[in-house]
Amino acid sequence: MSRVILIRHTEVAEHWKGRCYGQSDVGLSAAGRLAARTIAADLALDDRAFVITSPLRRARFLAALIARHCGTRSVADPRLAECHFGAWEGRSWDHIYADSGNAMMGLVTAPATFRPGGGETTFELRDRAMAWFKSVSGQDAAVIAVAHGGPIAAIRGTLAGAPVQDWPSLVPGYGERVEFSV
Repeated sequence: MSRVILIRHTEVAEHWKGRCYGQSDVGLSAAGRLAARTIAADLALDDRAFVITSPLRRARFLAALIARHCGTRSVADPRLAECHFGAWEGRSWDHIYADSGNAMMGLVTAPATFRPGGGETTFELRDRAMAWFKSVSGQDAAVIAVAHGGPIAAIRGTLAGAPVQDWPSLVPGYGERVEFSV
């Protein structure tokens, strides 16, 4: 049995709050960088741990710190990236709502077909996140992955058999970790 630890990146830069940033490569706030240093220092793991990260810099920052503490390196995997929100990327959620009403609910009410801003469906996000999860299950050492709320919620929801409508409640807070024994 192995351990898979999923950690959501820490807090993003202030000017991105309230905006849809999905796969936009946004940075962290000063508080986010400080929290990442604390998380990495407090994460006591053996030096055989694998550290995998989303390719987005808000996740890579924490992953690099964790890898340094584990005496290894982090490897980026695009399957851990956040949902691609197409034309919604970079826009405020208020503007998206003003333009499309509650269409964003399609993420949970039509997960196989709704493409936010022309991006990817919820099930496409789920499929790539679960493909990653299955690929790392059964390792001899702990797997630590720094990712985003969407992929983590999709993995948690899928493994728990939860309906997609419940997945938003499975998004961890910034810097929060979720652990699985597989």
